[in-house]
Amino acid sequence: MEQAPQDVENTRWALMLGATSGAGAAISKALAHQPGLNIIGLHRGNHPEGVAEVSAAVEAAGREIRWLVADAGKPELIDDEADTVLATIGTESVHIMVHSIANASVGLLASGPEDRWIHPKQVAKTFDSMAHSFVYWTQALLRRNMLAPGARLLALDNAINESLLGNLSVIAASKAALETYVRHLALELGPRGYRVNALKFGTVESAALEWIFPAEVWDRVKAIHDRMFPAGRMNTMDEVAAFVSVLADDAGYWFNSAIIDFTGGQMHAVYQTLMNVVIEGAASPGGPAGSGDA
Repeated sequence: MEQAPQDVENTRWALMLGATSGAGAAISKALAHQPGLNIIGLHRGNHPEGVAEVSAAVEAAGREIRWLVADAGKPELIDDEADTVLATIGTESVHIMVHSIANASVGLLASGPEDRWIHPKQVAKTFDSMAHSFVYWTQALLRRNMLAPGARLLALDNAINESLLGNLSVIAASKAALETYVRHLALELGPRGYRVNALKFGTVESAALEWIFPAEVWDRVKAIHDRMFPAGRMNTMDEVAAFVSVLADDAGYWFNSAIIDFTGGQMHAVYQTLMNVVIEGAASPGGPAGSGDA
């Protein structure tokens, strides 16, 4: 008796390194809908409400979701965590790995009071979480033959290394390293049919930013950030997630070795925004702050 063909979609998984809040949560929901992936999410156990919300959304899309409480950014834990993932979903199962780990330290390099200078341990933690772990997880998946044919490896990036912002130097440096790793991995893994990219998106309203800034301060920060985008507003987590669905689908297969600019032109408009804020009666954010010859 002829067997029914296997449902390939139901055997494909998205490995989410960080999935309970922010971009990771939004992307998990989106990938369950399109291209229709099961989700296995690693998280540090800090957002149980996020676990419940993401689980409900993925299951509503008719997909399976598994969770592993783990610190995916610690190199010494990755092998054990990868073994658990292998035991859970099997070989050749990971269609896309999304690196959405945010565990960083801030501080000055060599100015101001010495007690505000960044410590070597903080530098190491930031680079391990935000950059090196992308390589280590790729290695772990390859050793266990867990990448499906045509698998995608995606690092989430931001524009912080294109500008200078006080005490974020180590985060900026780690993102620069992450971009370099993406290019080199794409070169090495491209002949095997795997695709490696980074998605750089602009400032997105999130619980993390609202936690950093008091409500009255965040209102002012958001108003300025909205003016930094040519579209007149920040992009949203759902918009970022929808584009990741494109990258994971067949239409995104040719993206490789790319630092994809999904910032909406945020950094291009910084100078114009500054001029508009400083000059009384400035023109709209998209136009010049005056007229005539310079």
